[in-house]
Amino acid sequence: MTLVPGQRWFHTVLGLIYPEVCQLCKTRRAAARDGFVCSQCWSQVRFIRAPFCERCGLPFSGALTATFECTNCREMELHFSSARSAVVAKTVVLEAIHKFKYSRALWFENFLTGLLLREAVPALREQLWDFIVPVPLHPLKLREREFNQATLLARPLARATGIPLNEKMLRRTARTSTQTLLSRERRAVNMKKAFTVREGIRLDGKKIVLVDDVFTTGATTSDCARALRGAGAADVCVWTVARGL
Repeated sequence: MTLVPGQRWFHTVLGLIYPEVCQLCKTRRAAARDGFVCSQCWSQVRFIRAPFCERCGLPFSGALTATFECTNCREMELHFSSARSAVVAKTVVLEAIHKFKYSRALWFENFLTGLLLREAVPALREQLWDFIVPVPLHPLKLREREFNQATLLARPLARATGIPLNEKMLRRTARTSTQTLLSRERRAVNMKKAFTVREGIRLDGKKIVLVDDVFTTGATTSDCARALRGAGAADVCVWTVARGL
């Protein structure tokens, strides 16, 4: 990944503070520009390849001869047209995301954004999109965490694709409980009408790319898409780093 001057300075400082060792296995060499992930841990990353659900991107094992839509999509009312993820949310990827979000391990940002850009940039460049919008945190959650992981992922994606970034379009109006341990049905109820488009924004005919870290059932991004479509968006797609299975 090519680093801009500010990023080079940041990674130089990181290299002085942290030893150049993989922050996942703690045994092999890994530099700041690699997100402190060594080649051995990198080899555990599983990129999502066809066949997968045409709606939510859930990978499917086996050969398919027709368009495949998974049970989750058939049973849920989803407001986005499609969702794609770069990799499967397992092993080192899931560990890096959890440490990134909940332990302020911001040095994993390069690793995670690298995965997203590798898969999303070629796909988005083939299409016409008007805005990239990160899934927002509730203001209280943002104050606690001090950063929004979706925003940190969306910024480099916007730079790489040339699609304008809008960090203020959506807001989270309900502070919902964590989704991690909830069933698919409870996730949908938990996220219902949790997001709104900021007052005065009209999206007549605009096409929006939603960005988040992990896609599981789609409850969060679907509610974001509902709010965007309610403000006039013509199309909403979703891109995440990882896809839960």
